[in-house]
Amino acid sequence: MEPALASRMSGFETPATIAMSMRARVLKAEGKNVISLALGQPDFLTPKIAIEGGYQAALEGKTKYPPIDGFLSLKKAIQKKFKEENGVDYALDEIMVANGVKQILFNALMATLDPEDEVIIPAPYWTSYPIMVRFLGGNPVHVVCPEKDNFVLKARQLKAAITPKTKWLILNSPSNPTGAVWTKEDLLALVEVLRINPQIWIFSDEIYEHLIFDGQRHHSLAALAPELKDRILTVNGVSKTFAMPGWRIGYAGGVKRLIRAMLKIQSNSTSGACSVSQAAATAALQYAQKEVESMKLAYDRRRKKMTAAFSAMNGISCNIPQGAFYIYPGIAGCIGKKTAQGRLIANDQDFAEALLEETYVAVVPGSAFGLSPYLRIAYAADDVVLEEACQRISQFVQELS
Repeated sequence: MEPALASRMSGFETPATIAMSMRARVLKAEGKNVISLALGQPDFLTPKIAIEGGYQAALEGKTKYPPIDGFLSLKKAIQKKFKEENGVDYALDEIMVANGVKQILFNALMATLDPEDEVIIPAPYWTSYPIMVRFLGGNPVHVVCPEKDNFVLKARQLKAAITPKTKWLILNSPSNPTGAVWTKEDLLALVEVLRINPQIWIFSDEIYEHLIFDGQRHHSLAALAPELKDRILTVNGVSKTFAMPGWRIGYAGGVKRLIRAMLKIQSNSTSGACSVSQAAATAALQYAQKEVESMKLAYDRRRKKMTAAFSAMNGISCNIPQGAFYIYPGIAGCIGKKTAQGRLIANDQDFAEALLEETYVAVVPGSAFGLSPYLRIAYAADDVVLEEACQRISQFVQELS
């Protein structure tokens, strides 16, 4: 008889984004010409000023154990960023640094969820949201936000989803996976519902805030609704904005008692975030704005090309995303058909698997994000690579019968 794993592991699946990327890597290792559009990570190099900041810190011997909550220099840069860019004032003891946004989410849920507590998650959603909620004993409540509403949660939907067990609402604008951006009016309508439900925490994931197009603006919920500020956890990081996913730096601002609780958890799990990475993140926040604008222009160009390419494919519709670096095309017109190699496309999972096996292009099915039949495609890749991927996908769709 073997020692048993914890029962919680039975429902702890690998995120589909990672699973598809792993499968793509296997095929690539076999010598296949694989194009992966499955992972949401920038293809750009980290700005030199950030790399130099980390390098200099290492040369100066700043490689010891870091403070659990983050170095003072980085926390001051985050404080300044929150105030100047988001219009929110956080004291230094209301700010914490962690090993990416995933750890911020884990710490927050671990510090607050009791068994059977409910977390409202607008769908489509980032895959880790419901996985973490279930892992920590809570119940994710998925609220489907259809394409006709631009994939945005409406106040009437939020009101209907709230129960006495509701502990959190998770908001992600701009959105992964759809690129949807909540307008000021959208957010203020939600505020009216949240105002009369004081038992609810709000997780405001704003990591794509600088990647917004078509004249749209990002609005931080804590700035729009200062009366709710003590219930809002404003979350961000350097991975997307500054092309620093491997540096693993996320940060958050929130009420002191929540931050203190999250730090207790962090101190007994990972401790502080990498000291060299914190120095690099500090330099990025202070000096890399020009690089951010350059990357944004490239993403906008790619967004337009990808949207046009998918809109031209038979059986596929493509809502124009206003933020992040994803498109979320609908493939309802492809369901029920067979591929050139005879595979039946019964759902978006079948489409994604067949696409990878037959054309060596990796995408993620919408079922992983809570809304089918769609695909999530990350256009954070070189323009030439994206053009080749679109040609392969177009040929694949054209040959469906």
